[in-house]
Amino acid sequence: MRCPVCGAEAGDNARFCPKCGASLELSRSFIVATTPTIPGYRIKKVLGIVTGVSPRTRGVLGRFIAGFETMFGGEIRAFTTEIEKARTEALERMKSKAMALGANAVVGVDLETSDLGLGSGIVLISATGTAVVVEPE
Repeated sequence: MRCPVCGAEAGDNARFCPKCGASLELSRSFIVATTPTIPGYRIKKVLGIVTGVSPRTRGVLGRFIAGFETMFGGEIRAFTTEIEKARTEALERMKSKAMALGANAVVGVDLETSDLGLGSGIVLISATGTAVVVEPE
């Protein structure tokens, strides 16, 4: 199992991430789907729309490294890590809001990426979905 916060590998029976200490329990019992339904489950109650956002930027050193990497083409690893962290953080924030409503799943999840512009290098990742209570069919 991978930690939903930092991405570190954790044992299948681990309750907490060995790297960052985040709880791994939510990832086991909470369902997140991009589809409007979950096969094998029926939606018992719709609780509403939930959103999680994560704005990210690289510091001066990160931008320098990214600028250097662009000279050679290919993947810009300095940004890949930040984008993946932002995506995970946005999803975790969305899940937390859904759990606060009493949900055990989120369906219809949409992930979007926006550049906030102004040459600031700020990227915003948002995760939006519908918080629901599901039960096995």
